[in-house]
Amino acid sequence: MKAFKLEEIEAIGDDHHFSREETPLRADAFDLPDEEKINRIAEHWKAIMETLGLDLEDDSLQGTPLRVAKMFVKESFSGLDPKNKPGVKLFNNTFEYSEMLAVRDIELYTYCEHHFVPIVGKVHVAYYPENGKVVGLSKLNRIVRYYSKRPQVQERLTKQIAEEMKASLKTPHVAVMVDAFHFCVASRGIEDTHSSTVTSVFNGKFQDDHVKNEFLQYVSNSKSKG
Repeated sequence: MKAFKLEEIEAIGDDHHFSREETPLRADAFDLPDEEKINRIAEHWKAIMETLGLDLEDDSLQGTPLRVAKMFVKESFSGLDPKNKPGVKLFNNTFEYSEMLAVRDIELYTYCEHHFVPIVGKVHVAYYPENGKVVGLSKLNRIVRYYSKRPQVQERLTKQIAEEMKASLKTPHVAVMVDAFHFCVASRGIEDTHSSTVTSVFNGKFQDDHVKNEFLQYVSNSKSKG
């Protein structure tokens, strides 16, 4: 692994590019059991807190390293482990529904991989049923949640959700839009607390302007009610 010097990192600045569509993982990412990961992270987090000068003998702080470690492994970054990937079962489209099916305002809570601070917002997804099959609506929320439970870049997250929907729903006709607020922008650096970032992926029928505009109208209606 290339070791960057501090001045090189500062020169890169806050450019939020991403290197590839897949989340960068080492080949041995899943060799350790969760409990071992938790123990190791707790030790490192304890060292970080002590380096910052915090007194870990204080009642309020002494359990923090273990709490943070458990949160990272079991909650915040549980989407890194394929064993947590949600199963998606398709059902017969008994009503022969063939129009756009959209789910708006799916809650998004992930972490920026550059500073490990939250990214929060909404995800809007849509698809056209194909091959006589539809999916339970909660599965779309679960797909979003799975890919958000890892350090992320918004562009990558948007593409990962879209690719998983195409694969799981067995249809090329998929749209994903993410509208998110980045705490790395709001709480540090430029400290802009008003801007949000929008990313989107349109595949299949959604590349047609009429279909795309219909989806965007659904999203717009959602915002006007918010």
